[in-house]
Amino acid sequence: MTEAVRIRPEQFPLTRECPFSPPEEYRGLRDEAPIAKVRLVDDKWAWAITRHEDVRAVLSDPRFSADRTHPDFPMLTRGGRLRQEGDEKPLISMDAPEHGPARRAVLGEFTVRRMEALRPRIQEIVDERIDAMLAGPRPADLVRELSLPVPSLVICELLGVPYTDHEFFQAHTTTMISRMSSAEDRQKAFEAVQSYLRDLIVVKEGDAGEEDLLGRQILKGREDGTYRREALVAMAFLLLLAGHETTANMISLGTIALLENPDQLALVKADPSKTLSAVEELLRYFTIVDAATARRATEDVELGGVTIRAGEGVLALGFAANRDPEAFENPDDLDVERGARHHVAFGFGAHQCLGQNLARMELQIVVDTLFRRVPELALAQPVEELLFKDEAAIYGVHSLPVTW
Repeated sequence: MTEAVRIRPEQFPLTRECPFSPPEEYRGLRDEAPIAKVRLVDDKWAWAITRHEDVRAVLSDPRFSADRTHPDFPMLTRGGRLRQEGDEKPLISMDAPEHGPARRAVLGEFTVRRMEALRPRIQEIVDERIDAMLAGPRPADLVRELSLPVPSLVICELLGVPYTDHEFFQAHTTTMISRMSSAEDRQKAFEAVQSYLRDLIVVKEGDAGEEDLLGRQILKGREDGTYRREALVAMAFLLLLAGHETTANMISLGTIALLENPDQLALVKADPSKTLSAVEELLRYFTIVDAATARRATEDVELGGVTIRAGEGVLALGFAANRDPEAFENPDDLDVERGARHHVAFGFGAHQCLGQNLARMELQIVVDTLFRRVPELALAQPVEELLFKDEAAIYGVHSLPVTW
């Protein structure tokens, strides 16, 4: 049996020293101890899984629970269990048999066909935001002008949440995902957004229609007798948070990576059909939600010669897996022609990201449109001087000055 290696306990979760690379310790873990015990911020221990094959094995194995409400679930922030008395588990915290029906209830909202129907409106939003940026002063902050408004407008329209309230939920989201926030502040932010969505859903219950996702979920639940307000609040919370924060950061980081790799950008500009492959590569290259794929073993599991005992926590580290040379040749290179569709940036298995088709489409439209309409786009500040979100559970950049 392989002996587990324990790394320095004060280091986990680890911080990226380079915005384009995983923490250096990931390479050592993957090469020397791919299944290793690490200490978390609450002084509990968990298994860090770093090889692509092992990460996919964990995420597709029902013996690993996603229930974040369990006291043994590994947490990466102090006081990380955000809960209100009486609220329901979000999809990401459910296990079988509860998870399957709940996911299927909303899965139809995110099919490729449904997303394609949204393409003209997303294109319109992207064009409007680029128009506004080009009409404004230079340099412009791409985060404020494009990266954040595009996915926020899209998810608000999809859900039926007023975009006029975007500063409210974006500010609270920043508090919730920051590892620097106190447990009390994160809980207050969580409860404020939950309360906001609950009030919104109560209003929609009085006049539910087919024009937005929340209205359709109310009607559907009433028809089949499954409607529960708190379950819809939990779902709306997850979709609103994940629907804007993750894609916004990928737009900014993807723009930086392509500008810093002009040979790769030239390939995309010369042949827009390469954008789909480029988007997959950018998702792999950054893996901005690295450790959201934590789990807890519900029984003893043998993995890679190591026995993970029932009740022990597991961190299936997507960034480490997406730089595994056994899965991706020259994994530290950005290669827009790679064909990286087997990455795990959206997770894997039953909990693979529900909104991945929407995220892919938004990224594809932004990359195509931004570099077509602003071919001379350039960074207005060296990468070394940009302020990256090293303190956040979702990686990104706080602002991105660009010029043209």
